[in-house]
Amino acid sequence: MSLKPFHDHIRASIANPALQAALDGNAVRRTQGSEAAFASLPDHQERRARAHAVRAEVVAHLDEYLGLFTERVQANGMIVHRAANSAEAVEIVLAIAQEHNARLVAKSKSMISEEIELNHALAKHDIRAVETDLGEYIVQLRGERPSHIITPAVHLRRQEVGELFHEKLGIPYTEEIPVLTATARQLLRQIFLTAEVGLSGVNFGVAETGTLCIVTNEGNGRMCTTIPPVHIALMGIERLLPTLDDLALFLTLLPRSATGQKLSVYTSLIHSPRRPGDIDGPLERHLVLVDNGRSDLRNSELAEALYCIRCGACLNACPVFREIGGHAYRGTDGAIAPYPGPIGSVVSPGLFGLEQFGQLAQASSLCGACKEACPVDIDLPSLLLRVRAGKAAQNRGVGEGCGVPDVVKWGLIGFRLAAANSVLFTAAQGIGGLFSRIYSPHSGYMRLPAFTGWGLSKDLPRLESRPFRARWKEIKQDIVSRPGNVKIMADQELPVAKPVPSLITQFTDELNALGGKVIQVTEQDLSTRLVEFLHQRGIESVFTDEVAARFAPDLQRAGIAVVREPTPQVRCGLTGVLAGIADTGSLVIVGGKGRPLTASLLPEIHLALLRVSELLPSLPAALRRPEIREAPAAVLVTGPSRTADIEMTLTIGVHGPGELQVFLIDDLGGG
Repeated sequence: MSLKPFHDHIRASIANPALQAALDGNAVRRTQGSEAAFASLPDHQERRARAHAVRAEVVAHLDEYLGLFTERVQANGMIVHRAANSAEAVEIVLAIAQEHNARLVAKSKSMISEEIELNHALAKHDIRAVETDLGEYIVQLRGERPSHIITPAVHLRRQEVGELFHEKLGIPYTEEIPVLTATARQLLRQIFLTAEVGLSGVNFGVAETGTLCIVTNEGNGRMCTTIPPVHIALMGIERLLPTLDDLALFLTLLPRSATGQKLSVYTSLIHSPRRPGDIDGPLERHLVLVDNGRSDLRNSELAEALYCIRCGACLNACPVFREIGGHAYRGTDGAIAPYPGPIGSVVSPGLFGLEQFGQLAQASSLCGACKEACPVDIDLPSLLLRVRAGKAAQNRGVGEGCGVPDVVKWGLIGFRLAAANSVLFTAAQGIGGLFSRIYSPHSGYMRLPAFTGWGLSKDLPRLESRPFRARWKEIKQDIVSRPGNVKIMADQELPVAKPVPSLITQFTDELNALGGKVIQVTEQDLSTRLVEFLHQRGIESVFTDEVAARFAPDLQRAGIAVVREPTPQVRCGLTGVLAGIADTGSLVIVGGKGRPLTASLLPEIHLALLRVSELLPSLPAALRRPEIREAPAAVLVTGPSRTADIEMTLTIGVHGPGELQVFLIDDLGGG
């Protein structure tokens, strides 16, 4: 087993000041954002425990849930394929693309596609696959793998992105992130509109309803699953949840852990292809269920790794990842691991073999920060130790101490022998103390020689030359009991409970915080206010659904054309809303006959009509609405489209609308 590629890239990463600055910026902002988002969940730990139990149940009974899910998906009208390995998955996607004479595939973010190296396989058959997530698009232009599960271009600074766009796209060099984002939006818009196939991953599959849930912020996920005539979804067989109530639980955890949001901008809930009478949506939807080692992993001592929901929180918390980045996680042949960080150091060897990726588990301090950050409470330190012990399904003869240099292995064997005998241990401690002073004569820390493997980048506390028992005799015990230190004051003021805000106030505050705007109106004033808004913006035409179409006569009298088909040139979309979610500021919009989802997606401005009576307190209440289950697709919209893929700088307006205005209609008489 060659560790040289791994060690070489660790050294290069640590010596790269630009990479260090980028990784530090990502870790600080991600962890701060996540902490702030979880502050609104006082029962956070209880939710983690419930989520862990749900994932454990699914993995333990995976065959049953897969059977039910497949049955429901097929009943909904989607075509289901099973792929035992990466070769079969590629073959299935290729066959679908060739059946439709596809030459262009618009891709939303999918870790499975990275895992099976889909883009390269399609390119061999003259099929161009274009990554449409901004971060994925950047690394694709550079010919790289993503370096982070959530933020693919986390390793790059704006200067590098500016140089890349200047070289590859021919634009004048700029470091202005909004300009770089707008350039990608303009170029990728044509990809969405002309691709024969849209391809996406799947965050969660819901067994009871056959729902595909896809979570994005930029809008590219919605574009890829709505506009092309064919949609292919790649999904790992473990990404299942039993019910929509379980989905509601996980949607309170995933965005908070991944990006520090209460809910991602777009949460798509997909059930079927386009139905008769629908205005938009793909004519075919294909679901490819990919095993690729997951069944073997499930039957190994690393099965808990399958609980992962790919939020990337463990990467942000890990002190090792924060120093070396995702591209330093290398196999023995020098290949970048598909999954980096603490979870990748378990999943990569678990799926693809210890002999190739077993050494990744050594890139861990076992500090437990990854476990604390995990929203489903995966015991990553224990899993990492199991990888180190050679306990994985894809073992192929790799023994205990996977990835550990021989000199360290012999040292640990010697330590184990010495620690079992008090006399030997005392003698060894004295020798160790003398040794440590040779290597650290003027400090409290020592640096071991590089050949030990520990000397590459680690400082160790200097060893004591005298045993603990000898030092303990010289310590004076001064344990004094001080009763009365804690005093409860009878007249102490109790905290005053904050008043519970009304649903209107809560919804308004949440949406305003996201960059949206709420305009409160009455039924009588609605048409007038709509016309005033459109005239102020110089908008001459609007793309509407059947709910908003009732205002067509008023708009047309005001000189504003009403469009009922997807038209990219129209600047404004006007849609009805099934419900509003107060605690996240979200809108629930359903597709189907007379309700084009593209009306809330293609235009640069989205105007939504929401009645006060349709405000709901939380996400679970919204997902129980039967209209969601009955629709071919639905979407939860939480603010304007956004990205932070370049230097973690928030930029509003990517592939979806950059402006969201909600006309909140008082139909309760001023409640």
